[in-house]
Amino acid sequence: MRILVVEDEKKLAGVLHQGMEERDYAVDLAHDGQEGLQMALATDYDCIVLDLMLPRRDGTDVCREIRRLGRKTPILVLTARSATNEKVRLLDLGADDYLTKPFAFD
Repeated sequence: MRILVVEDEKKLAGVLHQGMEERDYAVDLAHDGQEGLQMALATDYDCIVLDLMLPRRDGTDVCREIRRLGRKTPILVLTARSATNEKVRLLDLGADDYLTKPFAFD
């Protein structure tokens, strides 16, 4: 399984990368929304883990653009934003699930 992690916090991105690789996933990292969108469109990922508060391009916009272009790759939003209306809005935009920080890796 190949996963794209779009996360600007380098420490968290490293933890996600290491944890997923230890579970035998192939993981690519992007540290801003523009890079994440380019990678998501250039490669067929099995899943995208997407932060919302990103430099260069917000994760909400990245999610919207991926879906607008017809990509069906599952998107898991991983963010500190926990308001119910924010979750509903992202799910309506095409995210498949929503996980708030902090979280337990297991």
